[in-house]
Amino acid sequence: MLYRLLFQFHTQISVLNVTQYITFRTAAASLSALAISLAFGPWMVRKLREFQIGQVIRAEGPQSHRAKAGTPTMGGLLILTAALVPTLLWADLSNVYVWIAMLTTAGYGGIGFADDYLKVVRRSHHGLLPRYKMGLQVLIAICVGVVLLWLQHEGLYSTRLIFPFFKRLIPDLGWGYLPFAVLVLVAVSNAVNLTDGLDGLAISTFAIAAGAYTALAYVTGHRVFAEYLLLVHLPRVAELTVFCGSLVGASLGFLWYNSYPAEIFMGDVGSLALGAALGTVAILIKQELLLPVVGGVFVLEAASVIVQVASFKMTGRRVFRMAPLHHHFEQIGWSEPKVISRFVIVGIIFALFSLATLKLR
Repeated sequence: MLYRLLFQFHTQISVLNVTQYITFRTAAASLSALAISLAFGPWMVRKLREFQIGQVIRAEGPQSHRAKAGTPTMGGLLILTAALVPTLLWADLSNVYVWIAMLTTAGYGGIGFADDYLKVVRRSHHGLLPRYKMGLQVLIAICVGVVLLWLQHEGLYSTRLIFPFFKRLIPDLGWGYLPFAVLVLVAVSNAVNLTDGLDGLAISTFAIAAGAYTALAYVTGHRVFAEYLLLVHLPRVAELTVFCGSLVGASLGFLWYNSYPAEIFMGDVGSLALGAALGTVAILIKQELLLPVVGGVFVLEAASVIVQVASFKMTGRRVFRMAPLHHHFEQIGWSEPKVISRFVIVGIIFALFSLATLKLR
């Protein structure tokens, strides 16, 4: 929108020629998202307090979290606004990949909004029934998969998989890509949702992962880099770099208010949307199998819940003192800020290693 408006004057005002470059527009989108988050954060906190939209704490959660009851939640609305508006301003809106990413993110955000709204109305941590919540996630993921298969038929997408560390292992899933895409989207969105349990934990680790995918989206869309790194070169996915930049800026702006002690929580409207955004970008730029490395923290959090539930059902015993994993470390005596800081360090290590795998191939 703004990109097209400015670029049409580049012949009269030469400096506007920079708007054609993805790197410039990514930086502009990141700064715009950061500015929106910082500017509207206090207003969002105030309005949520006025409407008494506060966090409901689970009875079985850590006792130290009781004091957080009533903290404004559904702050994910601020993240979505701060991420989507700059994308609309700075991205090329004729690009189908940008619309897939934005609509999927908004769709999962809508599911999270419904879940959060029911929790607030009922004054309970129970929102949407699990089967409805999961069913809606699967439905949106199926729609994304169908669109990708259509794009593949039009020669605009590839259903091949790129395996980290392997140069020549690029199998084509064909129609099998549909259930694979569904699995990726549903798994990532719920993994980020499970990570959202401490002040600033989910948003900070997400910002790191989004930063990594900003770089990955750029090299995938760049012919020279893609050929050098033996990636599937998809020129039009380069525009997703702008979307990823917006996510990073929005995340950092929200972290300003969500850092310990949090003034606002993102809620499911934020965590489900962010997970879907990450998963969608990974699928579109053909780095789906690198996602467990980039988002290693999310994988560990989700795995801890799976292991805990499975162990308790089969043996009656718990592997961790409490799941997800961040609560386990709280229970063994780590303070909340220490858990957050160390998880962020681990997240940075995972992200750096994921970028290193490109060259290791």
